[in-house]
Formats: sequence, C-alpha cells, structure tokens
Amino acid sequence: MNRREFMKCAALLVSGVGASQMVFSLSAEQRVYLAAAASYADRGIQFFSHEQRQLVVSLSEVIIPATDTPGAKEAGVSRFIELMVADWFNPQERTIFMDGLETLQRDTMAHHGMNFEDLAVDDQQALLEQLESAASDSPWYELGNVLRDFISDAPFICQLKELTVWGFFTSEVGAKQVLRYNPMPMSFDGDIPLKPEHSSWALSVTEF
Repeated sequence: MNRREFMKCAALLVSGVGASQMVFSLSAEQRVYLAAAASYADRGIQFFSHEQRQLVVSLSEVIIPATDTPGAKEAGVSRFIELMVADWFNPQERTIFMDGLETLQRDTMAHHGMNFEDLAVDDQQALLEQLESAASDSPWYELGNVLRDFISDAPFICQLKELTVWGFFTSEVGAKQVLRYNPMPMSFDGDIPLKPEHSSWALSVTEF
C-alpha cells in the first residue's frame, strides 16, 4: 500500500469499526490489513504534551471553524492528528510536524506575548496565512495535485491542513452534519442531480 492507502486505513482504525462504509473502495491489500489490525477505539494515546494538544485543537479549529455546522474541535480532529503523527508519520514527517508546532508557539509568544490559542481569531488566521505564504513553493500546492502520494518533506502548514481536512471529513460530525450521509449499503446511483447548495456525499464515518 502507498501512504495514502495507509491513511485511509488509519481513519477507519481510529473509529474502532470495520470498513463497512468503504469496503467497495478498498483494495484487497487494505482489507487484509484492516482485518488483522488492532482497533484504536479504546487506545489512550498520549504523544503530545498538554500544551501541544491545546495548540493543535486551536490550529485545526482555525482551519475548519464552527459556523452553522460544527468545526474541527467538535469533530475531535486533534485526536486524529495526534494518532497520525504518533503512529503513521515517518521520522522525517514527525520531526517536521513537531518542529513546526514548537516554532509556531515560540514565535507567537515572542511577537504577541501569549499562546496561539489565546490570540484573537484574526491574528490566528494571519499567522497561518504567513506560514502558507512561506511554504507556497512546496509541490503540495501544485494546482490539481489532489491525488498525490503523501509528500514526506511537505512543510508543517501543509501537514496540518491535510490532516485536519482528512480527519474532519472522515469523522462522524463531518460526514453526517457537513457532508451528506447515506447509510444504505450496496447502493449506488451515478445520476443524482446536485444543486449548488448541496454538499458532497460522505464515503466513510469515523468516530474519534
């Protein structure tokens, strides 16, 4: 399996359920892996420090804030991110992510005199936009590059955005309250009209 296929398996494992919602989109290799893998459901991961965990909660909520639908915090995205960094990142990716967290918190304290999570939302957004601007040369931002393999040397902001979006839209909150969820198995209709106000369909549901 490539890294993206592993990520799909990881999202399912976090829920502690089988691949029932995604079984038809999984390869035979993925099905074998999931059948033998341990569940994450009752696992109490403690990879981040308390301060790092609070920072990740705030960062993910800036990327997908609560509006008329829940945001990343309510969806439990920070737990998904912690699991991915701890168990699924290789050493290079993990170092980039952890260094990025430390640098962001240190620079925020130096320039604003407070932690990132205590800043006004506009200031939080401005800091993430600065990180995006600095990382804009990364292949991660190539136009149309949506089915790429996971880029191991992607900058911290790219890792953060990818994990946040992945975690949110495979969560129960993201799938059922933001996307449209059809729990009926073995049903497919490729010609359903989609109105401008409609969201996309959910392919899986994961509980963090």
